[in-house]
Formats: sequence, structure tokens, C-alpha cells
Amino acid sequence: MGLISNGSTIFDAGSMSAGFGGSMVFIKKLTASSSSTLSFVNGASSVVLDNTYKTYLFTFKNIHPSSDNVQFNVNFRDGGSSYDATKTTTVFRAYHSESGAYGLNYETGFDLGNSTSAQPLSMELGADNDQSCSGEMKLFDPSNTTFVKQFISRVNTSQYGDLTMDHHVAGYNNVTAAIDAVQFSMSSGDIASGDICLYGIA
Repeated sequence: MGLISNGSTIFDAGSMSAGFGGSMVFIKKLTASSSSTLSFVNGASSVVLDNTYKTYLFTFKNIHPSSDNVQFNVNFRDGGSSYDATKTTTVFRAYHSESGAYGLNYETGFDLGNSTSAQPLSMELGADNDQSCSGEMKLFDPSNTTFVKQFISRVNTSQYGDLTMDHHVAGYNNVTAAIDAVQFSMSSGDIASGDICLYGIA
């Protein structure tokens, strides 16, 4: 059976409309301006981060730091007032420099083992006027109170030593409590500029 409409396919009848593919629903955009943190808190400032959607997508566009050689971090809140959800993660990255050097590394210095520390998503970010990082992070079923809360990110970085770095981070919040807020920051200094958008996947 073809996918092209011929008046008799199940696509024409609408049978595949439910569950065949989810739509991406825009929720909130935060724009940095020398910001120490950017936080998405469920129920605050029109943010939705609950069981409305099973998957949430954060996009990062031209995140520019105020300091050189810093990490762009994420942390999660599992109730209360602190961003200190316990996390276990894994990190690897590929790189290629303007001079031609290249490589692919597992980064043990940036992964976490049942730690409450912030998780770097972009490492060694440069602060030159033309340097930034861009990418995305998915958070799965944050309001589930049975399973751990898994997340995956991929971020491309203009590294301070003039390399492009393709960072891959994955892991889980090792908590059964719901994740109700997500916060982004730099390891040192501010997020000078850039946009972070939150979407729900229906």
C-alpha cells in the first residue's frame, strides 16, 4: 500500500493520524542578557513541565558566555527549592580544529556518577565575540513517579582554542520524584546572550 493519496489508503481515511507522529508545541522562550541562570519552572511564567507531555525539548541558540573556557551546564529540581537532583551520566565528544587536528574522546572528567552537581552540556566554550554553542536537550516523562528521568543532549561548541566540538551527553536523574524545574548556567560567569526555547512533544 503506497503513501501517496489515491482515495483509498488508510492515510486518506485518517486512521494513522493518532500516534503516527507527534507535534511540537512551543511553550516558552528565555533570552539571556548577562544572566547567571535561566530557569524553566513548572507553573511559573507560563511554563509547562508536567504530565501534559511525555517528552520535552529544549533548544539552545547561540549561547555565548561572559568568560572563556567555561562549561554550559544543566541541573534539575525534584521538588523543594534546590536544583540538586541526583544524576548519573555519560559524555563523549568529537572535535576538529581550524589547524586540522581531530579526535573522538570519552570524557570521564565531565560525566557524573550519582552526583547532585550540575551536568556540563557544552565544555570549554570560548568567549570570543564570534564564539557560542547551539544544540538541544530532550527530557523524557519528567512527572513520572515510578521511573528515573532520562535526558539526552547534543550541543556543538566553538571551543576557546578554535575547535568545533560535537558534545553528546546522556543520563538520568536517579530519583522517583517528579522533575518540576530545569536550570541552565555557566560553570563560571554569566550567560551573556543567547536563547533557550522549551517545547512539548504531543
